[in-house]
Amino acid sequence: MSGIVVTGAAGRMGHCLIAAAQRDPEIRLIGALEKSGNPAMGRDAGEVAGVGAMDVVITATLDEIADDWEVLIDFTFPGVTLNLLPLVSAAGRSMIIGSTGFKPEEMEFIRAFAAQQPHVLAPNMSLGVNLLFSLAADVAKRLGDGFDVEVLETHHRAKQDAPSGTALRLGEVLASTLGRDLGDVGRYERHGMIGPRPEREIGFATLRGGDVVGEHTVFFYGHGERLELTHRATSRDTFATGAMVAAKWVRRQSPGLYDMQDVLGLREG
Repeated sequence: MSGIVVTGAAGRMGHCLIAAAQRDPEIRLIGALEKSGNPAMGRDAGEVAGVGAMDVVITATLDEIADDWEVLIDFTFPGVTLNLLPLVSAAGRSMIIGSTGFKPEEMEFIRAFAAQQPHVLAPNMSLGVNLLFSLAADVAKRLGDGFDVEVLETHHRAKQDAPSGTALRLGEVLASTLGRDLGDVGRYERHGMIGPRPEREIGFATLRGGDVVGEHTVFFYGHGERLELTHRATSRDTFATGAMVAAKWVRRQSPGLYDMQDVLGLREG
């Protein structure tokens, strides 16, 4: 049985995580966090999530939670993650990080704490998207430099970072497979007289609107043909289910920073 704490408990993703914890017989929700002043503060987390009372009160700090938790699951924002990570590591516990939009120096901060305790960081925790990473790498390896590569992502209108963490991870996978540095070949906007497309460029396009949970497509453009790999998420439940799998997996690992390729056994080699 893995005891977990969920952050952002009153938000949409928090609701999904709490519901997923309730469904999983190997998971026990021990704590639920929200920012101070949230209307849900002091209420039962299960009732707030719409799954019935779970005898877990939403609080503002880890100090207010019973000490028998093992894993904190955070799908909020980089600032929240970075504030909580030292506290979690100091307590000898692990984090499942689903937040996106970290700067390079913030990633180094996370890696430093991962040297002390095992943590999982993944821009997308669904099985389907992680299979997409593997499929995209396989296709890129087979097609090589003869095809132009573009990544398109669509999310709900409230999403704050762009491109999405999943899109950027796809770009990293593609660039690595093709022997390129994404920092050199990534193209994130096009406007005006931009000239012909460079041969090794990896382009990103971003769409925002409505309540789209998440859609990602990798395009491979050749001469006279085009191959598309698409994943569409229709519910946040898929991310929450993946987070529960990661929470059960991470405490058996040595210190280090892992992702869902590790959790799901999809990493080659």
